[in-house]
Amino acid sequence: MNIYIGNLPFNLGEEDLREIFEEYGEVASSKIISDKFTGRSKGFGFIEMESAEEANKAIQELNNAEVGGRNIKVNESKPREEGDRRGGGGGDRRGGGGGGYQRRERY
Repeated sequence: MNIYIGNLPFNLGEEDLREIFEEYGEVASSKIISDKFTGRSKGFGFIEMESAEEANKAIQELNNAEVGGRNIKVNESKPREEGDRRGGGGGDRRGGGGGGYQRRERY
């Protein structure tokens, strides 16, 4: 099961996150999402656990728990839906037309 963890302290590392969840069972992977330009943590990440039972126990016990002075948010990660803005697959919010780069107005 894939688990979303939000409101993480910015100085928390992936190994630290893994250790927190390993108290509840085997962790297959841990990932903290970082800004691609600065490399700084975005304050959220994901944990994958093989056992749904262990994952659900971790979610119940760790949701709203304090980690590094912040109350983390923990829940089951849901796949992105088609058109989700973060996924980049949706329609254009401007309602059509192309970009304006080097576009010339016609009079």
